[in-house]
Amino acid sequence: MSDEQLPLPTPSQEVRQWAMFCHLSALLGIWIPFGTLIGPLILWQMKREMDPFIDAQGKEALNFQLTVAIASTISFFLMLVIIGFFLFGLIAIGALVLTIIAGVKANEGVPYRYPFTWRLIK
Repeated sequence: MSDEQLPLPTPSQEVRQWAMFCHLSALLGIWIPFGTLIGPLILWQMKREMDPFIDAQGKEALNFQLTVAIASTISFFLMLVIIGFFLFGLIAIGALVLTIIAGVKANEGVPYRYPFTWRLIK
Protein backbone atom coordinates (compact mmCIF):
# COMPACT_ATOMS: atom_id res chain seq x y z
CA MET A 1 0.00 0.00 0.00
CA SER A 2 1.22 3.46 -0.78
CA ASP A 3 1.07 6.39 1.59
CA GLU A 4 -0.50 8.61 -1.05
CA GLN A 5 -3.97 9.87 -0.31
CA LEU A 6 -6.64 9.50 -2.91
CA PRO A 7 -8.00 12.84 -4.13
CA LEU A 8 -11.32 13.77 -2.59
CA PRO A 9 -14.27 13.73 -4.96
CA THR A 10 -15.46 17.15 -6.06
CA PRO A 11 -18.54 18.20 -4.08
CA SER A 12 -21.80 18.51 -5.98
CA GLN A 13 -22.81 21.85 -7.49
CA GLU A 14 -25.40 22.39 -4.75
CA VAL A 15 -22.87 21.72 -1.99
CA ARG A 16 -20.30 24.03 -3.60
CA GLN A 17 -22.94 26.72 -3.94
CA TRP A 18 -23.93 26.56 -0.27
CA ALA A 19 -20.26 26.66 0.76
CA MET A 20 -19.82 29.75 -1.42
CA PHE A 21 -22.88 31.36 0.17
CA CYS A 22 -21.37 30.73 3.63
CA HIS A 23 -18.40 32.88 2.64
CA LEU A 24 -20.23 35.55 0.64
CA SER A 25 -23.02 35.97 3.21
CA ALA A 26 -20.51 38.03 5.19
CA LEU A 27 -21.09 40.78 2.65
CA LEU A 28 -24.46 41.33 4.36
CA GLY A 29 -22.45 43.44 6.79
CA ILE A 30 -22.47 46.17 4.16
CA TRP A 31 -26.22 46.64 4.74
CA ILE A 32 -27.00 44.97 8.08
CA PRO A 33 -25.21 45.68 11.37
CA PHE A 34 -23.29 42.56 12.45
CA GLY A 35 -24.26 40.94 9.14
CA THR A 36 -20.66 39.84 8.67
CA LEU A 37 -21.15 37.46 11.59
CA ILE A 38 -24.87 36.72 11.34
CA GLY A 39 -24.86 35.68 7.66
CA PRO A 40 -22.18 32.97 7.90
CA LEU A 41 -23.48 31.79 11.28
CA ILE A 42 -27.05 31.28 10.09
CA LEU A 43 -26.08 29.57 6.82
CA TRP A 44 -23.54 27.33 8.56
CA GLN A 45 -26.08 26.34 11.22
CA MET A 46 -28.74 25.60 8.60
CA LYS A 47 -26.59 23.59 6.17
CA ARG A 48 -23.66 22.13 8.14
CA GLU A 49 -25.18 18.65 8.35
CA MET A 50 -25.85 18.55 4.60
CA ASP A 51 -22.20 17.89 3.69
CA PRO A 52 -18.76 17.96 5.41
CA PHE A 53 -17.53 20.49 2.81
CA ILE A 54 -20.24 22.97 3.81
CA ASP A 55 -19.49 22.36 7.49
CA ALA A 56 -15.76 23.00 7.02
CA GLN A 57 -16.21 26.09 4.83
CA GLY A 58 -18.93 27.51 7.10
CA LYS A 59 -16.63 27.20 10.12
CA GLU A 60 -13.79 28.77 8.17
CA ALA A 61 -15.98 31.69 7.08
CA LEU A 62 -17.28 32.26 10.61
CA ASN A 63 -13.80 32.04 12.16
CA PHE A 64 -12.48 34.57 9.65
CA GLN A 65 -15.32 36.99 10.30
CA LEU A 66 -14.81 36.66 14.07
CA THR A 67 -11.11 37.44 13.55
CA VAL A 68 -12.02 40.47 11.40
CA ALA A 69 -14.48 41.68 14.07
CA ILE A 70 -11.81 41.42 16.78
CA ALA A 71 -9.20 43.17 14.62
CA SER A 72 -11.71 45.90 13.70
CA THR A 73 -12.53 46.49 17.36
CA ILE A 74 -8.84 46.82 18.20
CA SER A 75 -8.29 49.22 15.29
CA PHE A 76 -11.31 51.25 16.44
CA PHE A 77 -9.63 51.82 19.80
CA LEU A 78 -6.35 52.61 18.04
CA MET A 79 -8.11 55.45 16.22
CA LEU A 80 -7.36 57.47 19.34
CA VAL A 81 -3.72 57.42 18.25
CA ILE A 82 -4.52 57.89 14.53
CA ILE A 83 -3.01 54.61 13.28
CA GLY A 84 -6.37 52.89 13.78
CA PHE A 85 -7.81 54.69 10.74
CA PHE A 86 -5.17 53.16 8.48
CA LEU A 87 -5.52 49.73 10.11
CA PHE A 88 -9.31 49.75 9.83
CA GLY A 89 -9.10 50.55 6.10
CA LEU A 90 -6.53 47.82 5.60
CA ILE A 91 -8.70 45.30 7.48
CA ALA A 92 -11.81 46.26 5.49
CA ILE A 93 -10.10 45.92 2.11
CA GLY A 94 -8.38 42.67 3.11
CA ALA A 95 -11.61 41.17 4.44
CA LEU A 96 -13.50 42.06 1.25
CA VAL A 97 -10.83 40.64 -1.06
CA LEU A 98 -10.30 37.44 0.95
CA THR A 99 -14.06 36.86 1.30
CA ILE A 100 -14.52 37.06 -2.47
CA ILE A 101 -11.53 34.76 -3.10
CA ALA A 102 -12.91 32.25 -0.60
CA GLY A 103 -16.34 32.32 -2.24
CA VAL A 104 -14.85 31.68 -5.67
CA LYS A 105 -12.64 28.84 -4.38
CA ALA A 106 -15.56 27.21 -2.53
CA ASN A 107 -17.66 27.39 -5.69
CA GLU A 108 -14.83 25.58 -7.51
CA GLY A 109 -14.93 22.84 -4.85
CA VAL A 110 -11.54 23.80 -3.42
CA PRO A 111 -11.36 24.00 0.40
CA TYR A 112 -10.19 27.49 1.30
CA ARG A 113 -8.26 28.42 4.44
CA TYR A 114 -8.09 32.13 5.25
CA PRO A 115 -4.66 33.45 6.22
CA PHE A 116 -4.18 35.22 9.56
CA THR A 117 -7.30 33.62 11.06
CA TRP A 118 -7.84 32.75 14.69
CA ARG A 119 -9.80 29.49 14.55
CA LEU A 120 -12.08 29.66 17.57
CA ILE A 121 -14.67 27.22 16.23
CA LYS A 122 -13.23 23.78 15.61
